[in-house]
Amino acid sequence: MTIFAVSEEKNRWLRERMAAVGLREEDMDERFVRSSGAGGQHVNKTATCVWLRHRPTGLEVKCMAERSQSLNRFLARRELVDKLAALAGLPTTKNDKEEKLRKQKARRKRKATTKYTKSGIDRDIQDSQDKA
Repeated sequence: MTIFAVSEEKNRWLRERMAAVGLREEDMDERFVRSSGAGGQHVNKTATCVWLRHRPTGLEVKCMAERSQSLNRFLARRELVDKLAALAGLPTTKNDKEEKLRKQKARRKRKATTKYTKSGIDRDIQDSQDKA
């Protein structure tokens, strides 16, 4: 597998994820086309957009998020891995982010409830003592 313009840790993660899903480089068709949108002259003159197709399933991914072709190759593979994982019923990075956000919201709600419930009860008790 080729090394992309990301950290070694991310390259290793992608290789492991591709192996877990059963995605091989030989099963993919990769083409480079010109991007559109923001990025200026660099994007308009070079083929930075990456188009991947997984031959066995027919899934297609097109990535033109960044100005760098190498980074777009990494992002396209990551997106293809997520699509294949979703088809297989495996956890995806999107599911991981949603789960993290759900836990974060629950923790914040729990903290806010305990914080304001205690102070609210204390205020009510103090108010009732002041009235008496």
